[in-house]
Amino acid sequence: MKALEIMKLAYIYLFSAIGLILIIIGSVKLINLGLKTFIFKQADVFYYPKIYPVDEKLDLSEIAKREEEQKKADEINRISQRQREMANSFALLIVGLPLFIYHWGLALKYNFNRQ
Repeated sequence: MKALEIMKLAYIYLFSAIGLILIIIGSVKLINLGLKTFIFKQADVFYYPKIYPVDEKLDLSEIAKREEEQKKADEINRISQRQREMANSFALLIVGLPLFIYHWGLALKYNFNRQ
């Protein structure tokens, strides 16, 4: 085998492996997101105790208002984080799938032509 043929084959298999790795990572992230969304619903909920400044005099209505605002902000942040994870996962799949399919097809064609 010539050195050029070895380099071509190494390139084809390397990029096939990279595409496959991207597909695996994207799939794992999507499965993880689905599990956290539908089965383990408390997996991405964090508890932060409420700390109010000592110098502020807050009545119960003001405390309730702040806690409600914090709950809304937490829910918006959770939804935003899930959307970022999903976009990242789909990006990995969109890049990895064509990369793998193209280079694996080249590898198969190259191996059939050699025989």
